[in-house]
This record gives sequence, structure tokens and C-alpha cells, in this order.
Amino acid sequence: MIAGMGNGRTKHGPGVDIKMSGAEVATAIEAWLVAHGVHIAGPRTITVNGERCERGSVYVDPSGYAIAAGRKLSGRGDCCTRAVCIGEETEVAET
Repeated sequence: MIAGMGNGRTKHGPGVDIKMSGAEVATAIEAWLVAHGVHIAGPRTITVNGERCERGSVYVDPSGYAIAAGRKLSGRGDCCTRAVCIGEETEVAET
């Protein structure tokens, strides 16, 4: 998963873009199910729009922010952290 500045071109800022692999999207869906009282045991196939998901993303509006690996990523783009990689290798790139 990589969280970083988005490509928005509004006067308010670029926003934040969070990119996920298909496995990370499936894990997020499972976590949502568990949070709503649905527990699954055994093999399962998770699909998005009827197909297996290869990747996904979340865009955060310039008025919002995301916190990834303990770092705040402002949608306005006014912070020093540009990207946060979350997973086996955790790296933080700063400008």
C-alpha cells in the first residue's frame, strides 16, 4: 500500500491518493465484514464488481487528510511527507 499526494488540480490542493493491491483490497473488505459482525472461516473468494480485484485506490479530498505509518498526509499538500509505503518495507520519503 502506498499513500501519497494525489494528482488533484484544485486551488485547495492535490488531495491524498492511497493505492492498494488486490490482496489489500480483499483484506479491507474482510475487515469491514468482521467490524459488522460477519465472520468467515475457510477458503473464500472476494470479488469486486463480479471480478477478482487486482488493485484499488482511495482518493482523499483536499479538505481531508490521511494518517499512514504515523505520518499525516494533508489533502492540501502543505506537509513535508510526500509518500508513505506500508507493508513489508516501510519507507517514508520527505521533501
